[in-house]
Amino acid sequence: MTEPFPPHRIEPFLDEAAILKRVDELADEIVDAVDGELHVVALLAGAIMFTADLVRALSRRGMNVRMSFIRASSYGAGTQSSGQVGLGPLPRLVGDDVLLVDDILDTGRTLGRVGAAIESLGAKSVRTVVLLDKPSRRVVKLGADHVGFSIPDAFVIGYGLDWAGRFRNLRDVRIVRFPDAADSDAAIEAPEI
Repeated sequence: MTEPFPPHRIEPFLDEAAILKRVDELADEIVDAVDGELHVVALLAGAIMFTADLVRALSRRGMNVRMSFIRASSYGAGTQSSGQVGLGPLPRLVGDDVLLVDDILDTGRTLGRVGAAIESLGAKSVRTVVLLDKPSRRVVKLGADHVGFSIPDAFVIGYGLDWAGRFRNLRDVRIVRFPDAADSDAAIEAPEI
């Protein structure tokens, strides 16, 4: 039986059109930065929507793409990172130019751990791209090579991001507000594109 969610409200944040526009811009950036074929490695399950749109945008620009998926998680069913990153099996990456795709760069633990693992497998190069970046939450000194949107510290869902396995299917990104949070009524503006 699923545990009930605590009291909350869900508000719009990034609409589908803004996301898809930024994905196209990211594809242009990546094509300009990389020559030849890319091995796209997406982190499951949050990056699935972003990865699908991104690889289609790269293909429209003539880039050859191979895809692999890795399961990595530090949230479980909660709304805060546990600090422990679980990592699934890694694909063969020796000599590949890798684009590591994640939905959100938060503490930096997951992207840092997976990036180091990919480098240790003999990848020729590793570039990172994230849809969302929360720099205020960083505990590992790390940045992504390509960032869709830099956002404030808020719990977000949709476009692959989930809350206990739910809401990944939303076509946009939304903020979850909790009434007991100190800043729950503070306005959080969507980032400029």
